Amino acid sequence: MYQWDFSFIWSYRWLFVNGTVVTLLFTVGIVVLGLAVGLLAGLLRLSRLAPLRWLAQAYVEVFRCTPVLVQLVWFYYALPILTGIEMSAITAATLALSLYGGAFYAEIIRGGINSIETGQTEAALALGMTPAQSMRRIVLPQALKRMVPPLMNQSIIQLKNTSLVSVLAVPDLLYQGQAVAHDTYRPLEIYSLVAVIYFVILFPLTLLVGRLERRLSRAD
Repeated sequence: MYQWDFSFIWSYRWLFVNGTVVTLLFTVGIVVLGLAVGLLAGLLRLSRLAPLRWLAQAYVEVFRCTPVLVQLVWFYYALPILTGIEMSAITAATLALSLYGGAFYAEIIRGGINSIETGQTEAALALGMTPAQSMRRIVLPQALKRMVPPLMNQSIIQLKNTSLVSVLAVPDLLYQGQAVAHDTYRPLEIYSLVAVIYFVILFPLTLLVGRLERRLSRAD
């Protein structure tokens, strides 16, 4: 029977701390960038100009319909060959995951905006607002309330997706865990600890999203 032994973990504690910090900082970066890309793509999906709509839709479908792991590998190995621009593993991972998340954020934002009754936009235009002012002052503030829970859920998924950057040797939590496992030959203890750390980070966030959804539903 397998004998569990976690006594050696303490000597590697700083590797896990550093890996956790990298994971959290990386998550913040790709969420912020992804939201910016998603907002732009979501608005372009609603544009009156057909070429802009088609371009935004093509971007969304390409990134939603291909595996994120494939995208990571493609950005790191294939993109530099095609463009002649060398990039680090962190840059490639940031670009891939930001664009991947942005595709999902774009659909959330587009759906949130479409959920607002068109009469409100028409009323704003009748009051002399421009379409941009109507979107910024009337539609987006109301849509944001409906978009917050799914945006937060997608951000949680983004945090979990960061575990994939270990394939590019980005020193995140999983990569550090793999390094310790190779050094100690105790993979069960290491990967169990990594799973616990992810759970400790993610479980409170899922509770927060659920609580927020209930509060927003009561406010409606």
